[in-house]
Amino acid sequence: MTGPRAVEVRIPLRWADMDAYGHINNIAVVQLLEEARVAAFGVPANTGAGGGEAPPIDLLEGVAPGVRTFISEHTVKYRAQMPYRPVPLRVVVSVEAVKAASVHVGYALHDGVDDTLCATASSVMVFVDGATGRPVRVTPEQRAALQG
Repeated sequence: MTGPRAVEVRIPLRWADMDAYGHINNIAVVQLLEEARVAAFGVPANTGAGGGEAPPIDLLEGVAPGVRTFISEHTVKYRAQMPYRPVPLRVVVSVEAVKAASVHVGYALHDGVDDTLCATASSVMVFVDGATGRPVRVTPEQRAALQG
């Protein structure tokens, strides 16, 4: 695993993720990153109904009500073809860095059958006040939870 805080999640592939060449379409890879991020960090603040088990890494520890999370950047590096398989991908999601108002998230997507590293990726998540649209700084509690 990479980063100071990392968690492994299993993300199923969908038939619709496959392109005409029999591998996962590059657009679907960004959706798979989203699924892995939600599995690792939980439902984003002020969205959905939540409930169920607590996420492995609590991205929202110490975040004030009304703060939202947004993605400001994605980078994907394709390492090997990612064939469609009816077996979930093994995805390692890690907190790579905690900045003043953002968290840098890393991903390693592995084939569910032979564990080939198919892609590495990163996302920058920013915290924004839902009422003003202005950036919100990471709290000390949030920093501690994210850095482990």
